[in-house]
Amino acid sequence: MKLDVAILGASGYGGGELLRWLSTHPKVASLRGTARTLAGQPFWKAHPNLRGVLDGGFEEELDWTAFAGCEQPVVFSALAHGALAEKLPELESAWRAAGIAERLLLVDLSGDFRLQDPAVFAKAYKKAHPCPEQLPRFVYGMPEWNKARIPGARRIANPGCFATALQLGVVPLRGLKLGFLAASAATGSSGSGASPSEGTHHPLRAQDFRAYKVLAHQHLPEVHMAMEACAVEGDLAFVPQSAPMVRGIFATLMFPLPGDLDAKALQARAQVAFQDCPFVRLVEDSPRVTAVAGSNFADISVAAKGGAGVVLVALDNLCKGMASQAVQNMNLALGLPETEGLRIAGRYPA
Repeated sequence: MKLDVAILGASGYGGGELLRWLSTHPKVASLRGTARTLAGQPFWKAHPNLRGVLDGGFEEELDWTAFAGCEQPVVFSALAHGALAEKLPELESAWRAAGIAERLLLVDLSGDFRLQDPAVFAKAYKKAHPCPEQLPRFVYGMPEWNKARIPGARRIANPGCFATALQLGVVPLRGLKLGFLAASAATGSSGSGASPSEGTHHPLRAQDFRAYKVLAHQHLPEVHMAMEACAVEGDLAFVPQSAPMVRGIFATLMFPLPGDLDAKALQARAQVAFQDCPFVRLVEDSPRVTAVAGSNFADISVAAKGGAGVVLVALDNLCKGMASQAVQNMNLALGLPETEGLRIAGRYPA
């Protein structure tokens, strides 16, 4: 199978990571990307790491009829939150006109289609959904607990970065009645995108550490989806934190140990939960962000003592928390090996 791939919004960090991963994917025959402000410029203008690695450049708009003869058209949307939902009816019409709508695979990296209930979406994102009729078409792309639904899907909603980390922490707790689950997660500045803000501007962040959106982050409903799917009962409290690093998320989930569950039993649960998850590595002691930076791996450890249980998760927010997970979902959806083009070690030291 040969894939002809288009990336909408390819100039941001997510778009750059997609270009990096897809440029070496063995099944990708062609790779194109849009960015209106950089139309006509080579990809390396926005992503200097791609200079001499990836030919081609940004386009303002794509001619979808050019994809009509493709064996398998694939579209990744790395547009800002809300942008794809506004454009999707128009895009679907263009894809139908080009005769590719039914076989085209669309993977959305934004939060536009992760939540199936329009009311839940409105509460999380503080606005009504622009095209709620499209929500049921999207499969939630979290391979570690929703893998069975991804093969054959043609519209996939890629999980959020915090949501990915916390859901990975939930998976080993399948079937437990916890009563209460407390989670905190520190993220790097790249999680807020390429446009600088008070939260991402380096002089304001480099020597600081703070919490934000306390108990009110928009990824919470996604974590509740995983808890429901894994039959994990308990109230969830989540505090996201801004850390003085560029890449990475380090999440800590803490809970009271139910019954006679001990450290050994918790470790056994984790081994069973992730035995078919090629990008989860169980580690001793604490996971390290530097060990996963630039990779699609998530490192996880568990601990228990004195009636308290802990799950620790480290991943790269731009990779397993975003772009490379989108490629993982593409592989699964199209029947390719899950690890195709992704089994690459991260940088160490970062």
